[in-house]
This record gives sequence, C-alpha cells and structure tokens, in this order.
Amino acid sequence: MIWKEILIRYGELSTKGRNKKDFINRLRANIRHTFSDIAPLEIVSERDRMHIKLENEDQYEVLMNKLPTVFGIQSFSPVAVCGKDLDDMKKLSLIIMEQFKEQELTFKVEVRRSDKTFPLESHEIQREIGGHVLRNNPNISVQVKKPDVELRIEVRQDAIYMMAQIIQGAGGMPVGSNGKSLLMLSGGIDSPVAGYLLMKRGVRLEAIHFFSPPYTSDNSLEKVKVLANELTKFGANIRLHVIPFTEIQVLIRDRVPSNTIMTTTRRMMMRIADQVRQEIGALGIVTGESLGQVASQTLESLTAINDVTNTPILRPLIAFDKLEIIDIAEKIGTYETSIQPFEDCCTIFTPANPKTKPKVEKVTYYESFTEFDELIDRAVRNREVYKFPEENTVKDKFEGLL
Repeated sequence: MIWKEILIRYGELSTKGRNKKDFINRLRANIRHTFSDIAPLEIVSERDRMHIKLENEDQYEVLMNKLPTVFGIQSFSPVAVCGKDLDDMKKLSLIIMEQFKEQELTFKVEVRRSDKTFPLESHEIQREIGGHVLRNNPNISVQVKKPDVELRIEVRQDAIYMMAQIIQGAGGMPVGSNGKSLLMLSGGIDSPVAGYLLMKRGVRLEAIHFFSPPYTSDNSLEKVKVLANELTKFGANIRLHVIPFTEIQVLIRDRVPSNTIMTTTRRMMMRIADQVRQEIGALGIVTGESLGQVASQTLESLTAINDVTNTPILRPLIAFDKLEIIDIAEKIGTYETSIQPFEDCCTIFTPANPKTKPKVEKVTYYESFTEFDELIDRAVRNREVYKFPEENTVKDKFEGLL
C-alpha cells in the first residue's frame, strides 16, 4: 500500500479564535470514538489540519468509508510518502496518477515546501514532476486554473508527501462542541433530519419518543430505534428516552374539545420533554417542525405549544419545504426507514378539523379542568432508555442456570 497517512482539513474550524484548540481536540476525540474498532489511531493535530497515520490496507478502507460522516471535517486526502530524491518523487507521482489513466482530464502540480533546505525550488519541482507526468500520461493535459486534478507535493523535513484526491467531508462543527439538546424523535421524515442538522452544528443529542400502545405498535417503536441508530453514524452515541404516553393521550381525547386535541397533545409532549431535558442536563429541545406544513405547525400553533416552557426550542427545518427535507433524508439514509407505514402517536386521535389558529388562553382554559402534573411525572419516571449504537453482545446460554 502506497498510502501512509490521511490528511484532514478543518474548514470552518480554521476561522476560530483563541478557543480553536478546544474544537480541534473535540474533533480528534470524535474521530477516535468513530474508529474505536480500529484503535489505536496515531493522530497528529496541527493548527490548520490533522494527520492520521496508516498502518495497513484494512485501516485505510475503514477510514475512507467513514470519514465523510464525521462533522468538523471539510475535506481529506490519502497521502503517499517517498524519500527526498527526485527520481523517487517521479516514480511516486506516476503511481498516484495511475488511478486516472482511464479518464481525459486536466491537472497541475502544487508544491508546498516547508523544508527550505531542499535543493529544488517549488517551481523547479513543478516543472520536473509535471513534465514527467505529462510524458507518461497522454490522457492528461495541463490547466493552471481549476484543473480536474491537483497533484499536491509537500516537502517536509523527514520526507516527500504526495496526494491527488480531495474528498469532501461532512463540514460543520465537531459533535459536542456546542452543548447538548433533546431531540423529539417521531417515526416521520422530518425529525431525524432536524437531528442531523443540529449535530452538524456541533450539538450532542439525546432523543425522546412518545409511545402509545396499543394504538401504536411495536413496529413503530422499532422504526424509531432504527432512526436513532442511524444518527449515531455521524459521530456520537445517542440515548433514546421512550415515554409511555397512552394514559395522557387518551385523557386528552376525552377531556378537551376535539379541534384542540393536537395542540394540547403537543403541549403535554413539550412539558414532558422539558422535564427530561432538565434531568439529563440538556440546554434545548429540538423538533422537526416546518412552518405551515400541518395544522400544528402554523405560527399560532407553535406559539401555543411554546407557551408551556421557557426552554429554547430549536427548529432547524422551520423554513424548509418538504422536498428539501426529503432530499436531506435520502442523503443521510433515514428516508426509507421513515416512510415505513407504522403509525406514531402524532397520527392517532387526529381530528377532522384541527385548529390552525389556537388561542393560548382558550387552550389553557380547556386544560385547567384536568390535573396533568401527576400523569406527566409518572410518564417521566416510567420511561425506558435505550443506548445507540447497540453493542453486539453474545448472550450467555447458561445465564440463569447458576
């Protein structure tokens, strides 16, 4: 294998000031976590980039496959190494460019010469290596501005480092660099996308789901577990808090006018989420709401729902249309799971004509005839918590016999 390291570029992290080191340390820790299955990794971090040393082909394949999902990485490149000899450099340049032999493309040579004692100047290296590549690759031509391929050569103190691929990363900020929030995760298309976008901004997530058996099935819960697990591939563990919601939901159906059932249901969900948020030390609540998409997502409805808490409600999809949300869901791999036809509690007891412009004072009045506090406390106490990604443990077949 010619590849000796992977070079990582930070992108947005490069604009940080005095706390830049904290963001870089977080990114390094996230990379170690993501690739714990091939640990230990030798990672060297610098101010504007990071180097992951490669030991074998298997390690290279795993890194190349998963690095595009790690937030905080703008781009990365596999890097080959040779001795500081011109003939060695020419040989390596041909090996690297071999991967493009079937394509008609343009290229240029870019040189970064940190070892100023190297006898050849940057323009001399460009001329020697560029000419050698052109003579041996009739499918390639030179183009200085926006070429298809840049053959990048770095003359460092210890050796020559060479690369020709720039692979786009996930961008954004390292997960965990902007605190923790609680994601209200339904089984639909929107909420996993909202979670993804908040993770991209560096927010670590826990998730909450409202489960109403027998009105919702075990299949609907399993779907949510799969979605929570899917989000972990972007660099962080997720705990899913499953709330038993049947008792409260039936009571809402029986006690409030039918056209305000949805508003009151969302308000009770928000109150429960806020209580769980406090217990886990999260700073905000994340939802997948998009303005005007359904009756419960009009500005009046959102105002009525917000009225039960002072906690920041983060709605990253608020100005997205449905097609934009679907595009992201397909890109991140949650769409096919989300469209499985298992109902969640948001779709049961839905009135024929829900209020689109509920008045806060009227909703509060209808709710005042029912004591919800004790039911909310009990639902929070009786929740089940699942951790993702799930560990593949082998059950002891003799367990319980001793």
